[in-house]
Amino acid sequence: MARELYELAGADPARRFSPYCWRSRMALAHKGLEAACIPWRFTDSQAIAFSGQDKVPVLVDGDRVVSDSWAIAEYLEERYPEAPSLFRGARQPVRFIAAWADTVLNAQLVRMIVSDIPQWLGEGQQAYFRASREARFGMGLEQVTQGRESRLPEFRTALQPMRVLLWENPFLGGGSPDYADYAVFGGFQWARCVSSLSLLEATDPVHGWRERMLDLFGGLARDVPHCGR
Repeated sequence: MARELYELAGADPARRFSPYCWRSRMALAHKGLEAACIPWRFTDSQAIAFSGQDKVPVLVDGDRVVSDSWAIAEYLEERYPEAPSLFRGARQPVRFIAAWADTVLNAQLVRMIVSDIPQWLGEGQQAYFRASREARFGMGLEQVTQGRESRLPEFRTALQPMRVLLWENPFLGGGSPDYADYAVFGGFQWARCVSSLSLLEATDPVHGWRERMLDLFGGLARDVPHCGR
């Protein structure tokens, strides 16, 4: 059976924008593993019912079904130990960075880009996304992102832990990327695929890091529909 990765997509199946799916897509490339993309949309719960839950990414590898980006990374590390390591033997520091990306980076990103997402969804998906996210935030999506340009300095300041590492090495993982890079990059790729908001200044070391990430694996992340930022 061919390896498959169920990934969140917009109306255009090539516009894949989940930060967590990008983590898994980059992890597969790091391991040198091919996986067919199976586009998945927000209301498509039946398409992944076989996984026993309702969120992507979902990896199907032969007779194994793995959901959750961190679980997928751990599975790949254990199933393919001969391929380049995602953790280099130290999972806890990488897990910490992934948790920082979840609770700090992505939590700030969503409040700056969420109103840009509906335009890339099909009509039925737009209605679901808007209703579910507005219920979550307790306000309209445009209210969530109102004044976002004025919040950019605060967002950029929150990236200082990244700069400390990137002043010394080209990647968060050191001389070459590891899963810590993919965990953080997923959020930036999410924003890049749905929003034209300029998150980073060109002189920022984080901007240079993001460019290097986009060039990895033959431009895997660069060569997708995006908004040019």
